[in-house]
Amino acid sequence: MDERRGQAYHRRFSPLYTDYYEYSMTQGYYLSGKGRDEAVFDIFYRQNPYGGGYAIAAGLRDAVEYVLNMRFTSEELGYLSSRGYRDDFLQVLEKMRFTGDITAVPEGEVIFPGEPIVSVKGPLIETQLLEGLILSMVNFQTLIATKARRMVCAAEGRSIVDFGLRRAQGDGGMGASRACFVGGVASTSNVLLAFEEGVPVGGTMAHSWIQSFDSELEAFRAYAQMHPDDAVLLLDTYDTLGQGLPNAVIVGRELEEQGHHLQGVRLDSGDLAYLSKKVRAVLDEHELGHVKISVSNQLDEYVIESLVDQGAPIDMFGVGTRLVTGYSDGALDGVYKMVQLKGRPIIKISENPAKINIPGEKELYRYYDAGDGLWLLDGLCLAGGDDEPTVLMHPDFDYKKTEVAGLKRENIRKEIVRNGELVYAFPTLIETRTWSAQRFSLLYGEHKRFANPHTYHIGVSRELFDLRRSLIDARSS
Repeated sequence: MDERRGQAYHRRFSPLYTDYYEYSMTQGYYLSGKGRDEAVFDIFYRQNPYGGGYAIAAGLRDAVEYVLNMRFTSEELGYLSSRGYRDDFLQVLEKMRFTGDITAVPEGEVIFPGEPIVSVKGPLIETQLLEGLILSMVNFQTLIATKARRMVCAAEGRSIVDFGLRRAQGDGGMGASRACFVGGVASTSNVLLAFEEGVPVGGTMAHSWIQSFDSELEAFRAYAQMHPDDAVLLLDTYDTLGQGLPNAVIVGRELEEQGHHLQGVRLDSGDLAYLSKKVRAVLDEHELGHVKISVSNQLDEYVIESLVDQGAPIDMFGVGTRLVTGYSDGALDGVYKMVQLKGRPIIKISENPAKINIPGEKELYRYYDAGDGLWLLDGLCLAGGDDEPTVLMHPDFDYKKTEVAGLKRENIRKEIVRNGELVYAFPTLIETRTWSAQRFSLLYGEHKRFANPHTYHIGVSRELFDLRRSLIDARSS
């Protein structure tokens, strides 16, 4: 683990970065003698974001770095003391280090509702305190990574660039920019992320650059002199077609004469489909066919899809607000639920059947269609139980089942932390982006569409189905 990054996350997120009731419960576990009881918590979500057919897992690395670097300062312990927490409990917190296990799907994996994205196993006094922090990171970054993937999908091979830092919610900008890469963006405007992660960084210019000169042409020339081979000129400060485009052509031709090349132009307002077609025609007419056209201005996957459908000759989409804020969904509804205590599977009953969880420590398998090698469905089995079922059951209805005997399958979760020690080598963000795109290619197109996506099915083994039914019956009687 990168020591510098680990220290940075400790400064940013102290152990107090959680909900107050976590401390109330944790002290209660300690005082009642339950603190060392081994518990298993699952993180899962109940509904795909954006009305879509999938989500993209993200936020795991940041959450694990926090967990493994979690330390209490004297000031933090003093604050808890001022809130009435007992000295003997605070002494336990002072020495506490995470000693448990974390199992999870890798970042970039395609995931679905009800699946255990992350499982945390360890003493109650440790695992309970992690809920708020892990959920806030995994929920938020998964939401943003999913949004990025939707935009990349809509762009059909054209580049998506993260321009969202200035519109992100404070410190969330780092997690958002990181999640954008998990979801497939080509580059970012976030310089700190590029420095820490070694990812592509870039940007164009703002209108203020042009306004600071006596003329737009002078502004373009000055910028091109400083960036002779990577200049992208903003066309709409005054008049896109009447002034910005002609000035860009002049500078582009001047660069050609000097042995350099204008990289691109950017449109930030107006009818982007109409303007991009006009701009492309003029650039081509002046032998500037190599100049790329980028666009920005409140883009999302639906606007991008429309521009592509209209045949707009756009090479790059710069996306900000509607990417890094997760527009139009405010949050992923991920939860952190106890599924096992002291080796015994447990269940939460609810008036809403959708909120009845799947109990026990589990394995998550992905099955492939025997015909074309794409994903058919996912299956949950009890850890240490029947991990090679021939039939997968619907979690709620025993008459709904799928034959899986002989199908290729893989366990899509990895051991991340064992006994408090990191045992998984996190890939780079670029490696994660590449791997995630390859995984996404194995999902049927019916699950990727924006309108009425087909539901991806998740089944449970007969053993797990019977266990869940027996626990429901026991709690209901």
